[in-house]
Amino acid sequence: MANIKRITATLLRLLAWGAALSATIVMVTSHDSADVLNLSFDAKYTNSRAFVYFVIANAIAIGFSLIALFLSFSTQLGRLVFLLDVCMTLLLTSSISAAMAIADVGKKGNSHAGWVPICGQVPKFCDHVTGALVAGFSAAP
Repeated sequence: MANIKRITATLLRLLAWGAALSATIVMVTSHDSADVLNLSFDAKYTNSRAFVYFVIANAIAIGFSLIALFLSFSTQLGRLVFLLDVCMTLLLTSSISAAMAIADVGKKGNSHAGWVPICGQVPKFCDHVTGALVAGFSAAP
């Protein structure tokens, strides 16, 4: 029974690691450019602090997951790993929430503030951000 628990925990941790890794890679590689009224602008994840926070939070979760794979869960260290798992979940949830808020403004705009949607001009960037957010949701249990 303990062996099944260990295998299940390892598989779930590897799944979360893979999802966080793919979310980070997709977000970092998201870029697109557009010409609007003879003005060229580049859309990339570094233009938004929320997207940078999302990448950093996922990178921290990736590192923690790799370290936690090699730690024993049956000792006092297991309790610390569990506590840090909860902290990683909170960190990932907050980063996904921040990135999702910015992505929503990018997709729909905000007529009250005068912000226009940009996804019509840079669809490749918006598609990458959407994919990264979906993978991010999978990484945060």
